[in-house]
Amino acid sequence: MNIAMICRILGLALGVEAAFMTPPFIIALVRGEHSAAVAFAAAITAILVCAVLLRRVKARRQKYYAGEGFVTVGLSWVLLSVFGALPLCLSGAVPSFVDAFFETVSGFTTTGASVIADVEALPMSLLYWRSFTIWLGGMGVLVFVLAVSPIANGDSGDALHLLRAESPGVNVGKLVPRMRRSTTILYLIYIGLTVLMFVLLLFDMPCFDALTTAFATAGTGGFSIRNIGMSAYSPYSQTVMTVFMVLFSMNFTIYYLVLIGKLRQALRSEEMWVFLGILAVASLFVAVNILPIFGSFGEAFRHAIFTAASIMSTSGFSISDFNLWPWASKTLLLMLMFIGACAGSTGGGIKIVRVIIGAKLARRGVQRAIHPQQIKCIHADGEPLDEDTCSSVSAFLLVYALLFAALVLLLALDGLDFITTFSAAASCFNNIGPGLELVGPMSNYMCFSSFGKLLLSFAMLFGRLELYPMLLLFIPAAWRK
Repeated sequence: MNIAMICRILGLALGVEAAFMTPPFIIALVRGEHSAAVAFAAAITAILVCAVLLRRVKARRQKYYAGEGFVTVGLSWVLLSVFGALPLCLSGAVPSFVDAFFETVSGFTTTGASVIADVEALPMSLLYWRSFTIWLGGMGVLVFVLAVSPIANGDSGDALHLLRAESPGVNVGKLVPRMRRSTTILYLIYIGLTVLMFVLLLFDMPCFDALTTAFATAGTGGFSIRNIGMSAYSPYSQTVMTVFMVLFSMNFTIYYLVLIGKLRQALRSEEMWVFLGILAVASLFVAVNILPIFGSFGEAFRHAIFTAASIMSTSGFSISDFNLWPWASKTLLLMLMFIGACAGSTGGGIKIVRVIIGAKLARRGVQRAIHPQQIKCIHADGEPLDEDTCSSVSAFLLVYALLFAALVLLLALDGLDFITTFSAAASCFNNIGPGLELVGPMSNYMCFSSFGKLLLSFAMLFGRLELYPMLLLFIPAAWRK
C-alpha cells in the first residue's frame, strides 16, 4: 500500500475543498454573517494546514494500483465530509457535530437527507455551501482534481484507478486517450448543463434560489433553501427541474457522443431507453393512482412525473407530500429508489445498466436450466459482455443485498417503526433523500439517534461510492503492502 502517495492525493483533495469554501466565506463577510465568517475562516485554516502536511509527505514510489485508488477515494470522501461539516458546526447553525456531519455527507453524496427543520433560518453563506456540496459531490471531488492537476497527465493507468473508484457504473473508461482531457470534458458538460438550467430558472426564480436549485439538481441532490421544498415555486420552474433531473440522470458519455456528431451511436444506448421507459410507465401508473387526489389528469401527471423523476434520478425533491398518496404509488416509488439512474450520471441507486445485465443473467440462468448445454452470451448495446463483467455485476448485487440487510438490522436498534426504518435505509443507501412515514418528504431525519445518523451517514457514503471504496477501508488486507 503506497501510503505516501495516498497522503499526497488527499492533500490535493483538501486543497480543492478549501478553495471552494472561499466563495461562501466571502458571502459571509459581505453580508455581515459574523459567526459564519469566523466558522469558514477556521475551517479553511484547518483544511489548509492538513493539506500542506499531507502534501509534504515524500513518496518513494509514484505508481499506485486499483486497491490504492479505492482506499484513496474512500478516505478522501470521509475527510472532505469531516472538514466540510466544520462551518455548520462552528457557526452554531447545527450545534451537534454528528448532525453537521450527517448534513455534509448528505450534501457530498448528493442524497439530500436533512436534519435541519428550518433551513430558511440559516445564513445565506451556509445555504450556498450546503447546496454547493451537492454540485461538487455530483461529479466527484477527485474527478475535479484529475481535471486540474498534473496527476492525470500522460497515458498512465494510475489516474484511471481513481476515476473508476469514484465514478458510478459497471465499466469506467476514458472518453479520449488522455485522462486529464477526459475528466475536463466531463466537467465542461456538467458545468454547461448547470449554467443552462440556471439561466432557465432565472425567468421565474430569484437569482440565489435559481443558483442553489441548479446546484442541487445538477448533483441530483434534494436540498432546498425553502422549508416547503420545491412547492414554493411555479409549475414552470418545476417543469424545468423535471427535465433537468432526467438529463442529469443520463450517462454523460451520451452527451459527449452527441457533441462529436455520433448521434446514431448515442441513440443506441439500451440503458437510456430502459430508463426513459421505466420513468414513463411509472409516471402514468402513479398519475392514474393519485387522480382522485388532484382531480384532473394533467395536474396528477405533473406531480407524478416530477416525483418519479425525482426518485429515479435520486434527486429527492418534492412538490407534494407523497407520504399521503395511496400505498400502490408509495410502493412503486420505494421500488424506484433501488433502481436509480443511469451509470456515468450524477444519480445513485443500483443503476439501470446493472438491472439490465442482472435481468439478462437471470434469463440465461433459466434457459440453462432447460437447456444445460446451451452457450449464450450476454449483450449490452449490441456488444457482447465478457464473463468478468457479468461476474462483477452479480458480485455487486450480492454485496449490495447483504450490506443493505445489515443496515436495516442495525438501524432497527433505534426502535422506530419498520416502514420508517426500511425506507430511511433504502433512501440513504441509494442517495435519494426522503423516505416514508417519519422521514417523508415533509419531515427530516431528526427522529434517529446519533448512532442512527452516523450509520446512515456511512450508508450514504457506501451508496455514493458504490460499496467497494468504503468497504476496503474496513478490510485489514487492503492496507498490507
